Parts: sequence; C-alpha cells; structure tokens
Amino acid sequence: MGWLSVAYGLVSVFSLVVHSVSGIGANWGTQATHPLPPETVVDLLRDNGIDKVKLFDADYGNLKALGKTRIEVMVGIPNEMLASLAGSVKSAEKWVAKNVSEHMTTNNVNIRYVAVGNEPFLETYNGSFLRTTFPALQNIQSALIKAGLGNQVKVTVPLNADVYASSTSLPSGGDFRTDIHDYMIPIVKFLMDNNAPFTVNIYPFISLYIDSNFPVEYAFFDGNASPLNDGGTYYYNMFDANYDTLVWALEKNGFGNLPIIVGEIGWPTDGDQNANLDYAQRFNQGFMTHISGGKGTPKRAGPVDAYLFSLIDEDAKSIQPGSFERHWGVFYFDGSPKYQFNLGTTNSGSLIPARNVKHLEQKWCVMKPSAGLDDPQVAPSVQYACEKADCTSLGYQTSCGGLDARGNISYAFNSYYQTHNQLDTACQFPNVSKIVKTDPSTGTCIFRIGIQQYYGSADRKKGGLQSPLILVGHLILFLLTVL
Repeated sequence: MGWLSVAYGLVSVFSLVVHSVSGIGANWGTQATHPLPPETVVDLLRDNGIDKVKLFDADYGNLKALGKTRIEVMVGIPNEMLASLAGSVKSAEKWVAKNVSEHMTTNNVNIRYVAVGNEPFLETYNGSFLRTTFPALQNIQSALIKAGLGNQVKVTVPLNADVYASSTSLPSGGDFRTDIHDYMIPIVKFLMDNNAPFTVNIYPFISLYIDSNFPVEYAFFDGNASPLNDGGTYYYNMFDANYDTLVWALEKNGFGNLPIIVGEIGWPTDGDQNANLDYAQRFNQGFMTHISGGKGTPKRAGPVDAYLFSLIDEDAKSIQPGSFERHWGVFYFDGSPKYQFNLGTTNSGSLIPARNVKHLEQKWCVMKPSAGLDDPQVAPSVQYACEKADCTSLGYQTSCGGLDARGNISYAFNSYYQTHNQLDTACQFPNVSKIVKTDPSTGTCIFRIGIQQYYGSADRKKGGLQSPLILVGHLILFLLTVL
C-alpha cells in the first residue's frame, strides 16, 4: 500500500467484496519473518469463503498451492521489474511463460489478472516509474496474446488514489493529476481497448493518519458524518466520495464505462493511535454492509469489486510510512482472527482461524528482575532487538502503550526471541534478560509466541526485517523513558 493525499471530500477506501455481490477478495502479502505455509493460507482462504486473491509477486510455491482451487488470482509484477519488461518483449514473454502459462496449464491455477507494478505513479516515488509502466503493460499484454491467453487473463495497473484529485474538493471536480495526466490517458485507453479494468487502492485511514483535523466519522459507514453536497448528490462517507471522484475523472476523459477494481482497502489494528481493533472492526464490517446490497456508489450503480487489505499481518514490511504498516491483516501472523468479522460466507458468521499452525513452546524472554534500568547494556540491547525484530506495538496509544519501561524492554526482548525461533542464544542480552514460562502479557498487550519456521520455495525472500534505523532510534528513546 502507499500514501494517499486527497482532500477531505475525496479520501480513501477499503478492499473486499461480499459473496452475494461479486466475491470476496483479499491481498496476500508475504513480507514476514515466519510466513505461514502456502497450503495453510490457501486453506484459510477457502475456509472463509474468500474466492479471489491478489498477490504482489509470482512466488512459485504460493501459485502452485492455489492450483485446482478455483480461487481467482491476480498475480503481481513488482515495480523493480518494470524497466526490464518495458525494454524487452522477449523478457515479457519469458515472464508470462514462467509465471502465468506454466501455472495455468500445469497446476490449473485460475489466473485472471496480471498486475503490472504496484502503485508505480505514487507521488513519493518522484516519477521513478513513469516512463516504464506503460511499455511494460503493453509488452505483458502482447505476451499474453502470443501465449493464447489474451481473452482469459487481463492486465491492469494497481494505482494509488493519489493519481486523481478534484479541483473543487467535490467528486464532480475529479480529474487525473496534472503532472501525470499525459501518462495516465494512454494507460486508461489501453485498458479500455483491451477490456481490462482500472485498479485503485483507497485508504481512509491514511487520510486520518496524515491530517489530525480530518473528520473521523467520515472515514466510516455509520452515517454519522456531515454529508458532502455535490450538486444535490450527498456523500456520507469517504469511500463513496473517493470512488466517484475516479468515476468522474474517467468520464471526463472519455472512459466513463471502464470497469473499476478496488485493489486494496482496509484498516490497521496497531502502530498508531487510530490503528486499533475497534476502528478496524468498525470500518471493515461497515464496508461489508455498505457494499452487500450491490447498489454501488451515487455516481456508479452496481456491485463493487474489491480486495481486502490485507489477509495476514506482515512483520517484515517497511515501517517508513508508519508503524501501522505491519498490522493491516484481519488475521494475526499465525492465522488467528483479530476480531469479530462477518464476511457473509461462513455458517458461524465469524472468521475461521488457520488450521494446523504449529506454535513454539510456551516460553518468553523478558528483562531480568535483578537488572536495573540504568544498566549500560539495556539501551543497546533494546536497540538491537528492535532493529532485528518487530517493536511496532510499542509507542504512544498502541496496544502496548500502557507498559512501563521494564515492560517495554521485556516486549522488545521477547519479540527478538520469538522472531529467532526461541533459540537460547536469542535471550542472552548481557546480564539483563532471562527466559520465563509465565505469560507476561497484560491488558491489550500480548507477548506473542512464535510459530515454526517455514522456509518455502527457492524464490522466497527470507528473514530481514525492514526497520529504518532512525525510526527505531526514536522508539528506543520512548521505551526507556516511560516509567
């Protein structure tokens, strides 16, 4: 997911689809130190009636596991590959042969879309992919046609909602961003000519995150916000306003009938004062209820096609945008549900947890009671732990924000210990740590137990938490001063 900078009337959105409308979709990200086995994730999708999945790459093991399931798949091409695919039709043909044709013919994977790039026109990328996205899209389409898949598999480009804006702060003023307008029109025309959809990622949470004055109620679907009046059309939530801003932008440029997919939509549960279980449940369930009737938005009637962001937490995602980035899942890292969420697809009306997940032993690494907060080993030990593990549940108004300094330190030690598979050497911070078998969790702060390591296919990137040191440094100061 990326950043969104859209005015009050436009804002973002959440991604998912109700079964009675056009099927439930979910984003399956894999930037985790301990990803669940692909077969476990596929069972999780099927048990919960999720019949569409969006991938960010073409991991062989994940695609193979999706074979013979009838789950519709959108396979992804990372932005880093756009240049090579844009510069060579042969490269595009090889990519399609390996990552699409082979899986469809050999493994019977139901691939329906190829996502070319991921938010390549995001403003924060400073134009890095402006000149390679469209040629890569054209070459992948040509490769699909050559492979005899041009009608069965469609290309698309998942774009952030920042590619359009409104000159009036109303949906009817929508148009594509001035600086990329000339890049957008050929892409949109190409999609229209090839019966392919426009894919957009919408995030009301980000608007709230970047603007403390943003009206909170407008992010949700309860009808409690003051409506936005656009020439007699009233908008009671951000999603409808943002979606219809895109519809207006398409219509103004001659593409009013282009199909739209909401590629990502959701709400994180930790890492920020507005990222919590209550807001996430309220938003996600509200979105489901909002789209369940299939009536669409004020500007475009009909079912909304969308993918929830995301399926499972990813503890190795970059936290450069914010600590919340590792907490978008409706399931925790081990496949356990976070909150009551009715997708309308299970007999229980609740999420069904992942099956046969193997946890590690019931033991934790904590700060040694005899160690003092002024011990010179404490600060560097905590910094090391948080650089090599995940401390994003610590901080102001997070799930573990109520811990004292000793609790913060213990949480950091335990996170490192579980991330490193409970090795004895992973709880040997010099004279300041010890292993215990009494659960140190308290209140909303859960000291989690890890799961057994899955090493996956040869393609999978392993290990390595992406934690910018400057952010970790600020966090360490906070952890050691909370008393």
